[in-house]
Amino acid sequence: MHHSPDRLFGRSYDGFLFDMDGTLLNSIAAAERVWSRWAVKHGLDLQTFLPTMHGKRGIDTIGALNLPGVDVVQEALEIERGEIEDLDGIVPIPGAIAFLNSLPAERWAIVTSAPSALARARIGAAGLPQPLQIVTAEDVKIGKPDPAGYRLGAQRIGVDPSRCLVFEDVLAGVRAGEAAGADVAVITATHALPLDTQHPTIASYERLRVAFDSIKGLRIRPAE
Repeated sequence: MHHSPDRLFGRSYDGFLFDMDGTLLNSIAAAERVWSRWAVKHGLDLQTFLPTMHGKRGIDTIGALNLPGVDVVQEALEIERGEIEDLDGIVPIPGAIAFLNSLPAERWAIVTSAPSALARARIGAAGLPQPLQIVTAEDVKIGKPDPAGYRLGAQRIGVDPSRCLVFEDVLAGVRAGEAAGADVAVITATHALPLDTQHPTIASYERLRVAFDSIKGLRIRPAE
């Protein structure tokens, strides 16, 4: 179920927290190439497995499979190396670069399930501005849907999570934002199927603008 982004207009926030993959950039093709090779090696059904690996830490995805004789940490590192080497076709979500560049740098952060090296590599490949603050897989003991990452992201930009707007694209991330006490906007640019959500949905950043002042904070408005 999709809901108009109009509900966001007029609200004020102290900070924005962005997921990365599927929210600021599209890395689906690259990620699925790497994970497909790994899944085939371990005898997994690709059609069943691939939809489950988005939006979560690799170590959590692998650990949840309970594969016999598998070293979860080493397998996650193998996946990470493969993903850092395969950046082909990674592109920004339409309008994301201009949207981020319009924000005060100290008022936003990325909160991603990707490891730090991979996150920085993908941000660079997509041409996005590198954030002053980023929370990655190494920074939390439990990944999304646990809210620890978004709480830490809010802390790093010096604001309360309840005064943040979280931008997400998958259910695990939406639940993490909700549990952190933030408002959530769902980016649908990479969705093949609609995400059932009560939150405002945004097709891309192309028709969004941000107003900012030190008293009213950050406010999203439609492009004129």
